[in-house]
Amino acid sequence: MTLYVVTIPGTLLSGLTPEARKELVRALRGSDPRETDLGVAEDLDLLTFYPDSSAFSLRLEVEAADTAAAETQARDLATGALSSVGLSADAAPLGDPVITGIAGA
Repeated sequence: MTLYVVTIPGTLLSGLTPEARKELVRALRGSDPRETDLGVAEDLDLLTFYPDSSAFSLRLEVEAADTAAAETQARDLATGALSSVGLSADAAPLGDPVITGIAGA
């Protein structure tokens, strides 16, 4: 198994309260399967909103056997986290996941 950093772009089509944003980050934090703190070491920002835009990106750490499995697992985690704060796929559509880092086995 390998630890991957996966970036997923998205667009927020409805509002996100500060409380919901904190809860979303909390839901995403569970994406470090070995608690390696790779995100801390790499200054991984789990959730980035872009100025003057409804676009955002998620950067998630997942452990998987290959890149396809990592992308699928990251998308599932992102969808679940967004859903946990009341954002459906229609309210926060996601783009294609991209592998942006590999930590090794």
